[in-house]
Amino acid sequence: MTAQQAPAASRSTGGCPVGHTSQLGSDEDRVRVYSPEFAADPHGAYGEMRRRHGSLVPIELSQGVSATLVIGYQEAVRILNDPEHFPADPRIWQKSLTSDSPIRPMMEWHPNAQRNSGAAHARYRGAYSTSIEGIDLHELHSMVERFAVPLINTFCRAGTANLVTQYAFPLVCAVFNEIVGCPSALGHRVTAGMAMLVEAVDPVGGMRMLSSALTELIRLRRAAPGDDVASRLAHHWSNLTDDEMLSQLVGLYGAAIEPQQNLMTSAVLLMLTDGRSTDDVLDGGLSSRDALDEVLFSDPPVANMCITYPRQPIVVADTWLPAHQPVLISLAACNNDPAVRSGDRTGNRAHLAWAVGPHACPAKTVASVVVREAIDQLFDALPDMRLAVPRSHLFWRPGPFHRALAALPVVFPKSPPLMM
Repeated sequence: MTAQQAPAASRSTGGCPVGHTSQLGSDEDRVRVYSPEFAADPHGAYGEMRRRHGSLVPIELSQGVSATLVIGYQEAVRILNDPEHFPADPRIWQKSLTSDSPIRPMMEWHPNAQRNSGAAHARYRGAYSTSIEGIDLHELHSMVERFAVPLINTFCRAGTANLVTQYAFPLVCAVFNEIVGCPSALGHRVTAGMAMLVEAVDPVGGMRMLSSALTELIRLRRAAPGDDVASRLAHHWSNLTDDEMLSQLVGLYGAAIEPQQNLMTSAVLLMLTDGRSTDDVLDGGLSSRDALDEVLFSDPPVANMCITYPRQPIVVADTWLPAHQPVLISLAACNNDPAVRSGDRTGNRAHLAWAVGPHACPAKTVASVVVREAIDQLFDALPDMRLAVPRSHLFWRPGPFHRALAALPVVFPKSPPLMM
């Protein structure tokens, strides 16, 4: 097959990957990664995908929306490091997407670093990275403590808590509002809007509330800059417009709140249920950093993402990928690719949870500090904390992109409020 023949092949399979010697990806073949069954056992699903399809898998992101999922580590690294052939701009593809598609908010084009390539990406990424690099990591430790202690005090006397809604989500929101420079009045609206988005209560209303609050924040920080992310964005040499700055901030909040919440709760779950982690972390053996790295390998908070759209039909792993159709990297499956996975991964940080290449997360150090400090504060305050239900009773929120606990109920001996 030649490159000139590839477009016809991609048409014949409805935008699914095409093998050199076989056509893959009929409607029956596509794995529905948004189903509750997939969320309940993604690693079982990845194993079956690998057995049936190899490194490139035809999937369905939502009803009628097809894509290719990369589950091979080497193939993922190649794609992530090749923005020339695999750009992140979805504008050609999204013309085929209905306005009410449930995945449109996550995948449609915006003037930000995540959804652009080339010169536009460099400009947005420069502003994005500069705003993050100005964060004082030493101050961040005390900032997390300042918000963690009052939150723990709201439930420590009850002897029970749902750590998703009572700790992880409000803590991450509060810390990030402070980092961004969002005053409390606006921060409450930002947090409420994010909750509506994350919990899918009212995504449209949540985005409206979030955008309105952040628009006010932009005006505030253009007029009265401070030492914060929003001010650095507002006064960066790239001269972002208000719309561009709004897209950067929405993207920043989206990349911060949900992933950090999921990472925190998954790490706590591991520490409560894995004998090695529970014994070692609490007794000073295995560090919290290593516990987090285990989660980043096995169940990264963003499981399937890093979306690209090939400029033209291209061969990867002996398979033709069609032009302008979404290709997602399964960070979770690639981390656990048998071709590269070793036995003991303690101290190994070669996972793809933060991605690699030009779109790699520039805030991984900030995120790691926040989550580690939050976990340390929680276990310092409630060292005898235990899971309130069997692990098998926990529910993972369905969705094609995230790995997210719906709730994390815990019990512990009732204790008096902490002193600041």
